[in-house]
Amino acid sequence: MHCNHCETLVNGNYELPLYMKLSREEQEFILNFFISSGSIKEMAKQAEMSYPTMRNKMDDLIFKIRKMEVRNPKPEENK
Repeated sequence: MHCNHCETLVNGNYELPLYMKLSREEQEFILNFFISSGSIKEMAKQAEMSYPTMRNKMDDLIFKIRKMEVRNPKPEENK
């Protein structure tokens, strides 16, 4: 990565946060869930979907995130 303004150069291999590994649509889904105060009912209403459809969409995303966490476990913090 290079900044053309200050000529700063950053090199290395960096692990992206889990959220950044999700698709744009999945990121927006999570943001909308947060903005709707965690109400699946409200999200379904805004998206003009049934509650069960929205719940299934959420369950699919939860499953995907859990699989990603298993593949990339968090390093233990120093105590």
